[in-house]
Amino acid sequence: MIRRACSLAGAMLLIVSTSALAQEEMPDTPRQILFVGNSYFYYNDSIHNHLNRMLAEAEGRSDDDLLPFRSITISGGSLDHHPYEHYLTPGAIGYDEPFDAVILAGHSAAGNSDNRRTRFRDAVLAANELIAEHGAETVLYMTHAYGEGHENHSPGMTHNLESLYTEVAAEIGATVIPVGLAFANAYEERPDLELHVEFDHSHPNLAGSYLAAATALATLYGVSPVGLEYDYYDRLDPETAAFLQQIAADTVAEFNGN
Repeated sequence: MIRRACSLAGAMLLIVSTSALAQEEMPDTPRQILFVGNSYFYYNDSIHNHLNRMLAEAEGRSDDDLLPFRSITISGGSLDHHPYEHYLTPGAIGYDEPFDAVILAGHSAAGNSDNRRTRFRDAVLAANELIAEHGAETVLYMTHAYGEGHENHSPGMTHNLESLYTEVAAEIGATVIPVGLAFANAYEERPDLELHVEFDHSHPNLAGSYLAAATALATLYGVSPVGLEYDYYDRLDPETAAFLQQIAADTVAEFNGN
């Protein structure tokens, strides 16, 4: 599998252990984030909530002291369905201060045809222009491939999504969160572990959302999720959580060439 890296603010982030964060200040990383996407984000209590709790633990904060993350999703939506100018206007969606980063997740089938790839690229370029005007950074959330039970499952779907997201990210200088690669790596090592919900083989189940959040943590904050105690309040068994943490850390390190 080919892996190419894009970096936040033009520099690679080294992954550090969570134990080191108790003694060191966090690097200059996004503290107010807007997530823009679809149901892949909001399943299982939403990825932005899992990421926020993981980061709070890594920084020694409690669940009562979370960062101002916001997620706006459209079920089955594509990136060109969203009114970015409205989202980014101070006060329009309840945030007076501008966002530091905007994370964009395209439709799950964005890489499946030339028409969809063009539509994704055009939407990202247009959104990035507005995001930059408002002083934020664009981050692309590489979605995962459909599971084997999906009617449109294809062995090449992960590669198609990887090439789409990395090529567009390189064009605008954006960071990529390689969630699709993390899913593929997890399935390669543990084909018995299910990361999709069983009724559609498309949306993430709790383990899938946890893996996605851990991958985002390592990408955006340079923090290894390995060793975190967060398990969504005992809903994820410790062995699975530890496995997913390691997959996330290893995937991001490999993607960034570390």
